[in-house]
Amino acid sequence: MRTRDIAGTAVTELGFGGASSGNLYRAISDETAAAAIDAAWDAGIRYFDTAPHYGLGLSERRLGAALASRPRDEYVLSTKVGRLLEPNPAPTGSDLAAGGFDVPDDLVRRFDFSRDAVLRSLADSLTRINIDAVNIAYVHDPDDHLDVAVREAVPALVELREQGVVGAVGAGINHWPAALRMVRETDLDVVMLAGRWTLLDRSGAPVLEECARRGVKVVAAAPYNSGLLARDRPAPDAHFDYGAASAGMRARAEELADVCERHGTRLPAAALQFPLRSPQVSAVVCGMRDAGQVTATIARYRAGIAAETWEALHA
Repeated sequence: MRTRDIAGTAVTELGFGGASSGNLYRAISDETAAAAIDAAWDAGIRYFDTAPHYGLGLSERRLGAALASRPRDEYVLSTKVGRLLEPNPAPTGSDLAAGGFDVPDDLVRRFDFSRDAVLRSLADSLTRINIDAVNIAYVHDPDDHLDVAVREAVPALVELREQGVVGAVGAGINHWPAALRMVRETDLDVVMLAGRWTLLDRSGAPVLEECARRGVKVVAAAPYNSGLLARDRPAPDAHFDYGAASAGMRARAEELADVCERHGTRLPAAALQFPLRSPQVSAVVCGMRDAGQVTATIARYRAGIAAETWEALHA
């Protein structure tokens, strides 16, 4: 698998998103999660992304266990800060309603982007993953806390970068205006932009332009826009940006699917490959729940798409 650079580290163009390993929307077994990670490794994926948010730490623990036998210098691992996990004073039995993960809600998330919270969050993550350092640490979803994220969270990660505990400092964001401010006002190495630089939604273009000016790399996450682009034809009940897709969005996705069909290409393959057409994008990260999804994702990544197909999709 081809690699690209982030702050002097080679990352595979395709990254393994760890949300599904944290039981996103529905539970999977430890064995299923481990098999997905093993299949990704066997396919050549060497970039793995996780976060405390994903399953209240379950994703980090599962990734740590599955990668424990792999040489540490052969893979890149990223996690995130901004949500502290604390004992839940009033558990309901499930995190599905509050967080979207099918795990017991013995813990609760608390947003905190202060320096002390960032240091504590990363220390807790290192313990769960059972490693000494992470290749990339992202400030996670700081949209409603931008002032403190700019003032405290990123400088705290920069300190850890200087100490060698963090290889690269990043921000993981869904909304492009927040990402743009983070790029302009902080010392970032990389931005993980979720759902805003896709075949369907290219609203993150100003972020990519600013990153190019400042030498900041981009990791494109959620290339299927929460599922709308994950099938050859958009499903009637498809989701976009974590909610039900509007009629207008479904119609736009149908147009893209029509173009793909006319050119002998499948919509999910075009969606997966689209972000990598930008030289500023170092990797595209998507969730892979089981070994079968890994196989399907690899096939999409390797599918040949002609130049005239891209021209038609662009038009």
